[in-house]
Amino acid sequence: MSDDALRKAAAEGMDAFVGIFVKAIRQAIGGELTAETMGELNSDQITLLAWDTLHEEVMDGGFVQLIHNGYGPFIFKNPFAKALGKLWGMRELSKMIYDGHTLYVKYGTEIEKDCTDEEFMALFEQFPEFDELDDRFVENEEEYTEQIARYIDEHIDRFATIS
Repeated sequence: MSDDALRKAAAEGMDAFVGIFVKAIRQAIGGELTAETMGELNSDQITLLAWDTLHEEVMDGGFVQLIHNGYGPFIFKNPFAKALGKLWGMRELSKMIYDGHTLYVKYGTEIEKDCTDEEFMALFEQFPEFDELDDRFVENEEEYTEQIARYIDEHIDRFATIS
């Protein structure tokens, strides 16, 4: 990515700064993260894409939506929470992912089933245990985004080549 584009994104704020790296990584792998394209990325790039998926899904419809849309395995069955906690220093978010994993193991199969829009909306009432996680995520989203941006800034060479 160009230094100019990076400076512009940084001036726009944390979301734009993080977003330019997500966009660059997605472009580098042809827009889709698959088992094959995952091999082209390093662990920090994969962790950033997992963050982006978590962020987009939870901010739009919570953990129930994230699981229903098929992202449960990517978020909960990979070392995402471990990377956030031990490598990125985001222990609070890491704990939240582990808490979500516990609920995913308990309810994931039921939430992942195909259903109508009406049945999907009913899932939120059926699984109120996720409400607390959703609320915690939304309340701390700015802080998490700031921590992600700081980690990227401190390890920029792990995310992109700047020209």
